[in-house]
Amino acid sequence: MNSATLLGLVAGAITSIAAVPQVVKAYRSRQVRDISIWQPVLLVAGMVLWLVYGVLLGDIPLIAANIFSIACNGILIVMKFCYRENDKIPADDYSLENIQKTEEL
Repeated sequence: MNSATLLGLVAGAITSIAAVPQVVKAYRSRQVRDISIWQPVLLVAGMVLWLVYGVLLGDIPLIAANIFSIACNGILIVMKFCYRENDKIPADDYSLENIQKTEEL
């Protein structure tokens, strides 16, 4: 493996895992009210084009990074629709119910 391919793999890995914390946070909280639907949709559209470009070039780092990123942002899009009912619940962490749960611990 040459140094350019290694550099591409490391860069792709770092930028690809950038979406993971948002996916984990949305999954744990079941709330995605602060995520605009357009951000992951536009990212997926751009990444699909990068993926096609990578396939045409046969560039493994481009292909791998974009497949992973498309999956993560696709999950965010799905969660945006699945958790939309939870977004109607007030996001007040200091609600009486949360305070009582904290006191019980």
